[in-house]
Amino acid sequence: MAYRANYALVNVSAHLGPDADELDVPWAEFVGDATSEFEFTVPTDRATDPYVGLQAFRVDEYGHELQINGESLGGFDVPPANGWQYWEDAITETELVEGANTLRVVRDESHDDAFAVNNVTVHWREPVE
Repeated sequence: MAYRANYALVNVSAHLGPDADELDVPWAEFVGDATSEFEFTVPTDRATDPYVGLQAFRVDEYGHELQINGESLGGFDVPPANGWQYWEDAITETELVEGANTLRVVRDESHDDAFAVNNVTVHWREPVE
């Protein structure tokens, strides 16, 4: 069976943290401990090998989560890095479904970490018919 790659780009543009004054990121909306759910569409019921790539700024702690369809990804969803980073993580704890899916970023409230997330891209392979 032949496959093709597909993706959905989700512009999050969010500043997460305990205080809106923690970061100077005027392009990002301060959302506190979690973003709202962002919806993206998957046009097939046979999405395979899904993973996400995300752009994050000034993450200081482990423990923050990226949720797909209400389920956190396994492992480190948003690991620490100075400045900007691009991180990829496999989607293993949930499945993409045909039609509407959701994405949400949740800050680990046990730390005073403040960070920003810009774009998140959800990737998958789908059969060519």
